[in-house]
Amino acid sequence: MQNRTLEIGVGLFLLAGLLALLLLALRVSGLTVGNSDNTYKVYAHFENIAGLTVRSKVTMAGVTIGKVTAIDLDRNSYMGRVTMLLDDAVDNLPADSTASILTAGLLGEKYIGISVGGEEEVLSDGGTIHDTQSSLVLEDLIGKFLLNSVNKDQAN
Repeated sequence: MQNRTLEIGVGLFLLAGLLALLLLALRVSGLTVGNSDNTYKVYAHFENIAGLTVRSKVTMAGVTIGKVTAIDLDRNSYMGRVTMLLDDAVDNLPADSTASILTAGLLGEKYIGISVGGEEEVLSDGGTIHDTQSSLVLEDLIGKFLLNSVNKDQAN
């Protein structure tokens, strides 16, 4: 009888460990188990979306307020269009707010940071953030630096 109790205890402990591991995997990947009823959709157009992925977080003042749900090319303007789902808790976001693609940490994970504007008109469901700042691409920056130094050497 004591052996049976020990086996049940070990089994329950193992089950709790597997559930904790599953929860950790969901949290790290950005997937959620719940529904997204308390959100609204906002769009933003960027010239360069290098490194930004679907399920990247959207933050304001360092607090996560949403996530990126789609990235595609706008065929009219040939710019990258990002679709974001924002929490209803921030439903008073001014229409002149700024969206920037930022880098988090040493690994270079990209996310969108929103800076609040001052206009009284607010973004509604399906609205677009027009003031955007694209991703900083290190290769482009190095290329511009090297090209500039080559041009200076040729001028002298």
